[in-house]
Amino acid sequence: MRLSPIQRRRLHLFRRNRRGFWSLWIFLLLFGLSLCAELIANDKPLLIGFQGELRSPLLTTYSELDFNGEFDAPADYKDPYIQGLIADAGGWMLWPPIRFSYDTINYDLPVPAPSPPSAENWLGTDDQGRDVMARLIYGFRISVLFALVLTLASSVIGVMAGAVQGYYGGKTDLLFQRFIEIWSGLPVLFLLIILASLVEPNFWWLLGIMLLFSWMNLVDVVRAEFLRGRNLEYVRAARALGLSDTRIMYRHVLPNAMVATLTFMPFIFNGGIVTLTALDFLGFGLPPGSPSLGELVAQGKENLHAPWLGITAFVALSLMLTLLIFIGEAVRDAFDPRKSL
Repeated sequence: MRLSPIQRRRLHLFRRNRRGFWSLWIFLLLFGLSLCAELIANDKPLLIGFQGELRSPLLTTYSELDFNGEFDAPADYKDPYIQGLIADAGGWMLWPPIRFSYDTINYDLPVPAPSPPSAENWLGTDDQGRDVMARLIYGFRISVLFALVLTLASSVIGVMAGAVQGYYGGKTDLLFQRFIEIWSGLPVLFLLIILASLVEPNFWWLLGIMLLFSWMNLVDVVRAEFLRGRNLEYVRAARALGLSDTRIMYRHVLPNAMVATLTFMPFIFNGGIVTLTALDFLGFGLPPGSPSLGELVAQGKENLHAPWLGITAFVALSLMLTLLIFIGEAVRDAFDPRKSL
């Protein structure tokens, strides 16, 4: 696809911001690794060679009977008994780098949990004996996916609401503004805590609740662009030619409003991660046992004698949010019309 001159200019400005450019690549690398979490941290082998066959425990659940065992129960591949059955048949197992999933408990710790970092548990374990590195990888993926879906959904709703307000103006704009003033005045975090305490929250339930409030972040900037653009000459000409309001809004006014929208999106993304982390830290977020950065922060708070927990949570969150801020600044500079090459 051939880029227009203005798109090439924006891409050049983004690349010229070296801090934001490299932050984007680092973040994409970390996110890509987290998407392959099952291949990096898992309590099941990636592949098993047994009696001349290749078996993949990640795709199929095998019982002990499948390895000449005695019980029709799911095979525990960390059990020396199962490992012995596979070895006796001349088989082999290909393990991921981290032999723990986010909910795997290490029962062979040399010291009581939480245990410090070791060759087996790279970042130590939490107070339940679960591997911190595995929970960090899975928690990073959940946080990013949650914030990504929340950002996209809230941006769509916010752009639509701001477009209707700004294009039609008058009573429509007045009523919308009064509603937004009331709705935005509500204590969002307290409401989230109250609603989360009434029912058992999950990923989609939390997403729906936060979406009720996050869509307002873009309304003001989109509304301002549509208020300015609806009286421009090319919009009046399109209206005089008989084009529908929907087509005018989508084809002629929205592209100008998307500049401000794209500039704000990385910061909305950042806010989604922070809100989810805060809810998980307070115990009103994802279900208990779910891998979560907020739960890792709570672990560090409750186990001050295990500093590796708090340090891991601090480094992970600060690195993630810093990368996102740098990316947002680079996007803002790229779309700034005052910037010159």
